[in-house]
Amino acid sequence: MLIEEKVNETMSDSNGNASAQGPGAPPATGVYPADLECEVLTGTGATLRMRPIRSEDAELLVHFHLNLSSGSIYRRYFSFHPELSEKEVEHLTTVDYMDRLAFIVEDDDALVAVGRYDRIPGTTEAEVAFLVADEYQHHGLGQLLLKHLAEAARARGITTFTAETQADNRGMLGVFHESGFPVTSSIEDEVVSLSFPIEPTEKSKARYAGRRKRKPTSGNHHGSRA
Repeated sequence: MLIEEKVNETMSDSNGNASAQGPGAPPATGVYPADLECEVLTGTGATLRMRPIRSEDAELLVHFHLNLSSGSIYRRYFSFHPELSEKEVEHLTTVDYMDRLAFIVEDDDALVAVGRYDRIPGTTEAEVAFLVADEYQHHGLGQLLLKHLAEAARARGITTFTAETQADNRGMLGVFHESGFPVTSSIEDEVVSLSFPIEPTEKSKARYAGRRKRKPTSGNHHGSRA
């Protein structure tokens, strides 16, 4: 069973200045949505922290990428890409929290997974992608990231997610097909293109049945292994 825990209900701007943010307040472009921070329980019983990415997470992202296996990198980027350039790091960590948003998952001070969506300009569609550290794969983090990204995207006017993955990437294909969303797909040159509306369905709701939000434990702002 996967459980998520609400951490707070504040928002802060890019300078880290916090302001009160009720649960029903609309999202704002360029404002860090601290209300999206939470703690998640994986299928292995580990309690980890999930939060939106910040520009100051650049060093964390670089270290995360350097520790990925060549196979994980290839499945994400469709090429061998052992290091991120400075320009890539800046692009991946600088988002507007509206048309571009990314979540990272932390275990203590280590970044162990990242998921993001990028709106296709002028549409209500966004491309979604995930990357999980090798030792944390098959722990349910892909499903958790997809759920949180879909919720955030819907609040920001996005209705459909698209994705591309390699035909032999069964783990990622499983994340999408087991999500409960009505996924359509096609394949060309061993690349699978997927598309699905992110409005909740009975199946997607059932996929996360038993999950609940609750008050955080006092002072706990980092993930930990259970």
